Amino acid sequence: MFYDADGRLRSLLASWTDVAAPDVFIEIAAGRSFVRPDDLATLAALIEQIERSHGG
Repeated sequence: MFYDADGRLRSLLASWTDVAAPDVFIEIAAGRSFVRPDDLATLAALIEQIERSHGG
């Protein structure tokens, strides 16, 4: 968390900074993958849920 130029308290995801330990997948992929497997599975589940809600 930090204060912006106007004095408002703001926050960032720890994953957007170097505070948290590096993601193991990102380290191993070394820039060769656009998405992490967990994120891809989450996206697939979301798409499936949207399709079901629209009668697909």
